[in-house]
Amino acid sequence: MKVTGFSFIKNAILYQYPIKEALKSILPICDEVIVAVGNSEDNTRDLVASINPQKIKIVDSVWDENLKEGGQVLAAETDKAFREIAPDTDWCIYIQGDEVFHEKDYAEINAAMELYKDNMDIDGFLFKYLHFYGSFDFTGASSTWYRNEIRIIRNNKKIYSYRDAQGFRKNDHEKLVVVPLDASVYHYGWVREPGVMQAKCDHFGTYWNGGEKTVSNVKSREDVFDYMKIDALKKFIGTHPAVMQERIHNMNWKFNYDPSFNRIKMKDRFKNILEKMTGKRFFDYQNYKIYKA
Repeated sequence: MKVTGFSFIKNAILYQYPIKEALKSILPICDEVIVAVGNSEDNTRDLVASINPQKIKIVDSVWDENLKEGGQVLAAETDKAFREIAPDTDWCIYIQGDEVFHEKDYAEINAAMELYKDNMDIDGFLFKYLHFYGSFDFTGASSTWYRNEIRIIRNNKKIYSYRDAQGFRKNDHEKLVVVPLDASVYHYGWVREPGVMQAKCDHFGTYWNGGEKTVSNVKSREDVFDYMKIDALKKFIGTHPAVMQERIHNMNWKFNYDPSFNRIKMKDRFKNILEKMTGKRFFDYQNYKIYKA
């Protein structure tokens, strides 16, 4: 079985993306990794090249400035990396620049890929998500955060990145058939020094709004992101991936939050009550089909 990872990145240093940690977290379960590195304003390419020159292949890329609507350029960059994966690869592990796999899940992931390698009814695997916010101590607790997404796909070039690269589709917008894994993606996209967080939101927001710069959150006089404008968080009680320990140790800002306080809307409170009563989360958007043997 051959496994290839793929990703895309641009301005990782400027906007504090943990791309080094992201790539290092999938290297142990990949034979090689393809990274589409965009035309950056910093030394992102050198950073990616230094991680593991034996296993990481860089595809130099220029982002299409005509794709500044709905995050389309992110899907285009994802597809660039995916298309470079060799035909002899069985499974493709996708990871974004602010996502990290935990080493405790490697056995589960490897076992699933081996088990379903020859079952062509399976298009990929579904991961759970932990969305960290403000600091490495809190995760999103409301239904506004997506709970699951596809992060492993079969090496089928009829599959493509969908919309803003959150998930995948195949053929003519057909949802992928996936197997849920007891494995999580640790998403650190909302954990940055507040000034960098605001700059990242201002810049990348233009890729959803036709190139227009929009204010994504309330700014303070210091022009920093206001992390307190959040509906609900909960304290994280697990362990972070080993590759994240240095970044966590070097965190240089404070974020204090009282988990007992929340701004959850009435409709979301109703959804939470239904989930407690039934064990199921109703009304969630599902960009996939669960495999039924």
